[in-house]
Amino acid sequence: MSWILETSPSFSLVFLRLGLAVAFFAHSTQQIFGWYGGRGLTGMLANWKEKYAIPTPISMVGMLTEFLGSFALLVGFLTRPFALGLAIFMAVAIWKAHWEYGFFLARRPGEGSGIEYCLALFLMAMALLVGGGGALSIDGLLSR
Repeated sequence: MSWILETSPSFSLVFLRLGLAVAFFAHSTQQIFGWYGGRGLTGMLANWKEKYAIPTPISMVGMLTEFLGSFALLVGFLTRPFALGLAIFMAVAIWKAHWEYGFFLARRPGEGSGIEYCLALFLMAMALLVGGGGALSIDGLLSR
């Protein structure tokens, strides 16, 4: 079980952690609280159920993984498990919501966005899954 917390003292992983923490905090608070022009919890749950056939309990797990994962990544606690959850979340987003629109994020007005941004977040999460929390992480302190 100790492999979950083991990590190198790499500072590059800190930048990945903080970048993902900011992105997923902003995105999850749009979904859960309706901040930054988001739909809020009931709107998102209804949208995912109607448009993508994602059951409400699974949607809740995804939203909580995003929200709690942003705080976990911020401090580098349980980085690998949360990175796995976020990678799965992004893989589902790519598959269900973005694949049909191709690669590029920027498209014509009224068209959906491609996988470009989601792929970047997925790969960042995968890097943390492999590398761990890095320097300045609680994981690093606990694994010593």
